[in-house]
Amino acid sequence: MDKKVLLVRLSAMGDVIFTIPLANALTSAGYEVTWLVSEKGYSLVKNNPCVDKVILAPVEKWKKTKNPLKNFFEYISILKTIRNEKFDIALDTQLILKSLYWMMFCGAKRRIVAKNYREFAILGGNEVIEATRVGNEPHAVKGYLKYAKYLGINTDEIKVTLPETSNEAKTKVTELLKPLNNKPFILVAPATTWVTKHWNKDNWKKLLTELEKDYSIVLTGTENDKELLSYINNNYINLCGATNLEELQELLSRAELVISMDSGTTHLAWAVQKPKIVSVFCSTPETLYAPLGSENKYISLSAKDICKPCHKRKCPKGTNECTNYPRVDEVYKAVITLLKGE
Repeated sequence: MDKKVLLVRLSAMGDVIFTIPLANALTSAGYEVTWLVSEKGYSLVKNNPCVDKVILAPVEKWKKTKNPLKNFFEYISILKTIRNEKFDIALDTQLILKSLYWMMFCGAKRRIVAKNYREFAILGGNEVIEATRVGNEPHAVKGYLKYAKYLGINTDEIKVTLPETSNEAKTKVTELLKPLNNKPFILVAPATTWVTKHWNKDNWKKLLTELEKDYSIVLTGTENDKELLSYINNNYINLCGATNLEELQELLSRAELVISMDSGTTHLAWAVQKPKIVSVFCSTPETLYAPLGSENKYISLSAKDICKPCHKRKCPKGTNECTNYPRVDEVYKAVITLLKGE
């Protein structure tokens, strides 16, 4: 039986998280799994029990150095490392040009891609499985698990794991949360990368004004989100830009509930498996990306009556109308339902 598997999923953070259950399915079935990942997902995969080895493809560094010759030789060096492993199987869940270059020359006997490839990624494979996604179905996690099904692996269990956080991360997060005096808190992550994924900033302001009456609020985001978080409120604990990915993981593990968008923070919160989550979806479909699990723990909301999720970075109508919905009272009700079990 073929046992050595190269899993090619370079980025992004959410998609790396959604691929972890596939890696766990492979590992549980007795496969030796090596994951090829870029910087954006490296800390999520390194020391994760879902894999045996991790190989870093420094894609982000290559973009910044802009030295094609130097980058090419580094690519060849990493490729030699991959080929020396003599993989039996390579799985491409990225299915675009940047994964094609690795798949085509990795040396695996079986190189498996899916029908919903883009940018000629099919050229990297010698076996093609059914599409992992058709329209907005199924959920991304279940789509990636089709690779395991193709290999005859049972995928009834969806197992998501993360590396243990370090003592340093735990200590830092404890310091950041000192103003709370150990009180339970709601963690709010109102920003993401696409404008069309952002819920109206005045909606956030109204929602948190209601919630602050009874709950402690902690805001989180990146350096790029400071203006938005300041607009929402300057009185909450604002950890914008204060945590790296490992520290964010630790922070999420301490929250009673997380309110966020279709974002890496939402997906990481789901992977942590501890907090309850209310997720707000605007231009992207819940069916693909909402946290999987009990409705007593996860609620996702969207602008169902406005338009179908277009899944685009730029609104086709030019109005961004969906970002005004769902209504504030709907999100508030969802939060209270999860917190009080009503």
